[in-house]
Amino acid sequence: MTDWSIQAEEMANCNCNFGCPCQFGVLPTDGICEAAVVYDIKKGHYGDVKLDGLRAAGVYKWPGAIHEGNGQMQLIIDENADDDQRAALQAILTGQDTDEMATMWYVFSAMAPNRHDTLYKDISVDLNQSDRVGSAKVADVFEINAKPIPNIVSGDPHRVGINLPNGFEFAHAEMASGRTKTTGGDISLDRNSDTHAHFASLHLTGTGVVR
Repeated sequence: MTDWSIQAEEMANCNCNFGCPCQFGVLPTDGICEAAVVYDIKKGHYGDVKLDGLRAAGVYKWPGAIHEGNGQMQLIIDENADDDQRAALQAILTGQDTDEMATMWYVFSAMAPNRHDTLYKDISVDLNQSDRVGSAKVADVFEINAKPIPNIVSGDPHRVGINLPNGFEFAHAEMASGRTKTTGGDISLDRNSDTHAHFASLHLTGTGVVR
């Protein structure tokens, strides 16, 4: 396998209740899964190809739980990436050069056989993991906004984190409330409003999460 590594800040939003049932190994809130996610790559490589400073995103939709398959996916890669970088990110984000089940990208790709053409767009992000506040926009495709989960009594920001010692996406993530508006692309999301969102600092390789 080609050696690769990604260190990135991630923000994701899906249609489920806060916390995301997938993280607990149970079925999705509405019985289906719809999600959008962005990655702000701080440091990375694929073989000799440097990926520092690039961004990527994905839109995913499954008719049931992710593990039941038959989903669809569309990747978006930073328009500033050159041809080698585009090929590198395409390989990583579709689970190539990755041990079986080692990363969420491997799993998502395996469970989403209906793949739309990859788009190359401007991707803007403003993420603050510690405050659980963020926004991201993929030109002509989607926009995500996230904020802290409000305390049910006071309305004050309610901080919750999830640790996954054996997870394939992150070791720790901060939970938030998010919404996604799709404006183009080949996948439309219409259930993601004040639903689960999370922020995580990723460090992934072809063998999984680096801890």
